[in-house]
Amino acid sequence: MSFTNSQRFFPETRMRRMRADDFSRRLMRENVLTPDDLIYPVFVIEGENQREAVPSMPGVERMSIDLLVKEARELVSLGVPAVALFPVTPLDVKTELAEEAYNPDGLAQRAVKALKDACPELGVITDVALDPFTTHGQDGIIDASGYVLNDRTVDTLVRQALSHAQAGADIVAPSDMMDGRIGSIREELEMNSYVNTRIMAYSAKYASAYYGPFRDAVGSAGNLGKGNKFNYQMDPANSDEALHEVALDLAEGADMVMVKPGMPYLDIVRRVKHELKVPTFVYQVSGEYAMHMAAFQNGWLDERSVMMESLTCIKRAGCDGILTYFAKRAAQLLNE
Repeated sequence: MSFTNSQRFFPETRMRRMRADDFSRRLMRENVLTPDDLIYPVFVIEGENQREAVPSMPGVERMSIDLLVKEARELVSLGVPAVALFPVTPLDVKTELAEEAYNPDGLAQRAVKALKDACPELGVITDVALDPFTTHGQDGIIDASGYVLNDRTVDTLVRQALSHAQAGADIVAPSDMMDGRIGSIREELEMNSYVNTRIMAYSAKYASAYYGPFRDAVGSAGNLGKGNKFNYQMDPANSDEALHEVALDLAEGADMVMVKPGMPYLDIVRRVKHELKVPTFVYQVSGEYAMHMAAFQNGWLDERSVMMESLTCIKRAGCDGILTYFAKRAAQLLNE
């Protein structure tokens, strides 16, 4: 005779029994958060011994390479496996065609080399996108009407990704949402013998209003102005489309995929993980972080418990790793 939960009745079954004590709650816990689940996004600026606060992201700083290396050593000691690197490009090197994106001596490329020299065991993930390098703030090359040109943009993204691999990046992460860019990048990496450079595809990246503080942090908000990214990032109303995007990126050679933003899109995470069963990551984005921090600073929510709950919920949805600005603080708490 088969047995299902529908055949369990009170009082023979009391669900609260297993919740009565800490030890039994721990024994039946289905998901456990560890530092291994965390990736720390970091912002790098030019100069030496330089720190700049990001006003819309309390506790987050832009750092020069020398200070970033010190930060990386602390992250290694906490057991955080990887950082995601985002350069803050000076205005004087931004151009319409984003040539600085693939400069072998660019800020991102130099930061990658410094991080890998100092902490070879730390995974370094680089952002493959053009918005930090364009004068217009879009993620690609635009035509006279302002429309982002897909294939022309992919050509530049390929050059950018290769320059990151040559600098020593472990993972390149195309976040641009151009069609076909994963296959082109994979082909270029293979042709140049970077066979173990992994690709983390931002496969289901939505045209979300939650990205505002990040654009402040990397300095692209002013360039974008009142523009939007609706013609290449996904419509927040769509779910099935995300599965198509993920499947295409996997077919083209992605090693792992990402859903972005995080908590408002956990239904997408669950679908991707359940239906495709591939390494799936989530970006708990700047807007999510800023909302949490505002509530913490005003005393409306308890920082420690809510922060850890938010990360555990993302893992429960099926993700294998979380890009989060809480990574360092969460790792400190988990190490306690």
